[in-house]
Amino acid sequence: MKSIVMSRFGGAEELVAANAPDPVARDGWVVVKVAAAALNWHDALVRRGQYRSPLPHTPGADGAGVRTDTGEEVVILPSLFWGERTAAPGPDFEILGDSTPGTYAEYVSVPEECLASKPAGYSWEQAAALGLVGVTAFRALFTRAGLAAGESLLIIGAGGGVSTMAQALSNAAGATTFVTASSPAKLERAQVGGAEGGVLHTDDDWPQRARKASPGGQGFDVILDPVGLWDRSLGALRSGGRLVVLGANVAEQATLPVRPYFFGQYSLLGTTMGSPADFSGLLDLVAAGKVAPPPISRTFPLADAAEAHRRLEAGGEFGKVVLLP
Repeated sequence: MKSIVMSRFGGAEELVAANAPDPVARDGWVVVKVAAAALNWHDALVRRGQYRSPLPHTPGADGAGVRTDTGEEVVILPSLFWGERTAAPGPDFEILGDSTPGTYAEYVSVPEECLASKPAGYSWEQAAALGLVGVTAFRALFTRAGLAAGESLLIIGAGGGVSTMAQALSNAAGATTFVTASSPAKLERAQVGGAEGGVLHTDDDWPQRARKASPGGQGFDVILDPVGLWDRSLGALRSGGRLVVLGANVAEQATLPVRPYFFGQYSLLGTTMGSPADFSGLLDLVAAGKVAPPPISRTFPLADAAEAHRRLEAGGEFGKVVLLP
């Protein structure tokens, strides 16, 4: 089959089109003919070697396609081997494309529990873009933060895949959604997508400006931080609010003053990815017609995976970058 193979870790140029063996059928697993594979920041980290993937290796967490055994159109849940506990993944957990060959190929093999029917009305590109960002945002907002109708949410960093999906899910849940953005254009796009308002996080005083813009000016009930700005984000959180964190692409260290934290009665919630139960909850919302499909920024042929990664890392996209085998 045609595949993208990296023989060493490094830059985007390490993603090379090559022929690879077709996946072998095995009990409990299903081979899927990939119709589309969506990119995530996680894929760039895999390419750089952060997850110590075996080499040579085919990356890719997200995908949608057709089961080769039944012909059913499916979307893939990238959480492999979550385990029995819903509170956190088990010791064998991994993300598709970490150690297991991923979706940057014509075919991929995944555990059967990681497949669900392709949502009605979704294109292949939209279905492929749903898995990782969808299950991650659903778990962060509802399973972990308990976001409810009538509450307020601030999303740090409009335009990213998780942020855009979180905005759609928040709107579906009846919460009031605000965002921060790196440019006026991204802020405008977020407002077109249903955000009540937002601020530019390129301004030094953005936490204070965000708090002032919150309902009642008291701060937000929930803040979603997918970039690692915990110390700044807390400045926009109301007393007793919940800060849910799930990424570190801007900052990998955060220093928090202890006394203001406990006097503020804050909750700090870590999360990543999601379980099959989270995926089921996400798909129920989608099936009810309450969730707008993920926006697609641009598509590339599979062989142009290196250029697609360059676009991803440039950071100028609003929506998902997708490969088409």
